[in-house]
Amino acid sequence: MARDKQDIDRGVLEPGAAMDEKTFDLTLRPRLLDEYIGQTKHRANLRVFIEAARRRGEPLDHVLFCGPPGLGKTTLAHIIANELGVTLHATSGPAIDHKGTLAALLTKLGPRDVLFIDEIHRLTPIVEENLYPAIEEFEIDIIAGDGPHAASYKLPLSPFTLVGATTRTGLLTSPLLSRFGVTIRLDYYPPEDLVQIVRRSASLLCVPVDDDGAFEIARRARGTPRIANRLLRRVRDFAEVEANGRISLQLARHALARLEVDEAGFDEMDRRILRAIIEKFGGGPVGVETIAAAVSEPRDTIEDVYEPYLLQGGYLQRTPRGRVATRRAYEHLGAPFDEGLQRRLF
Repeated sequence: MARDKQDIDRGVLEPGAAMDEKTFDLTLRPRLLDEYIGQTKHRANLRVFIEAARRRGEPLDHVLFCGPPGLGKTTLAHIIANELGVTLHATSGPAIDHKGTLAALLTKLGPRDVLFIDEIHRLTPIVEENLYPAIEEFEIDIIAGDGPHAASYKLPLSPFTLVGATTRTGLLTSPLLSRFGVTIRLDYYPPEDLVQIVRRSASLLCVPVDDDGAFEIARRARGTPRIANRLLRRVRDFAEVEANGRISLQLARHALARLEVDEAGFDEMDRRILRAIIEKFGGGPVGVETIAAAVSEPRDTIEDVYEPYLLQGGYLQRTPRGRVATRRAYEHLGAPFDEGLQRRLF
């Protein structure tokens, strides 16, 4: 197929390789700031910081990206490395299980390289303590020997940039948070930005898409580029199998209905969470642990993946006593709303 040849030319695919989901993500991921769509203010600031570091020949100051999953934290880390012309070394907080692993990562970094730690809030306290001298003074303490013969040595490191990503800023300790020179909070994307992302991805995948079809996918993507690209790939399947290959408004609505993605971008789990609060617990307030048990979903998944969008969309409220479904949630599910009960709750 034509898109496979394009990916081979771009170095994404080896000749004869099949395009799996991971390869699709790599194919659609922008490599430079000029290719990145959305987050205009943050993108402009990053451009200045990167250019200043490049002119001085210094590593970029340490950067922390915050926000819900799928908004581009990992993509921006790769873009920073590409813009600086250095190597990116990627890992995650849970993968650095002891200081030896951290030392192995740090000692292989080249000058001005980027170390990307996803889920940085999940670093263990011991690893975090050993990370401080590395990001402040570019050195790490190494213990040689045992017992009374043990000695501590400071091993110098190449100056590097730490890029951290977290979905839960509140779990970061104050000492770690204060060591980032640049903190960027990524917001949900408006539909007009997501339309551009859908069009760009469709072009890279060689999928013809109408303007209305692209907008329909974009407005149901929960303000998240990762979801927009996932929906595009699935709608493309319906277009190729059940239509003429083109994504039109009618085809997009049909496919998204089959995927159980409604007008608000809710999938089945979003609706189950709201139904549980309204039907099982009288609209709330109810604790997140109780909601997690009711819908058989881990608490962390509810707090990190589902709840932020429900809160921002005005479907859910957090109160000191627990979560409460709003009038908008009742209206979306077609459930009767008791305004007197809501007043008594608050």
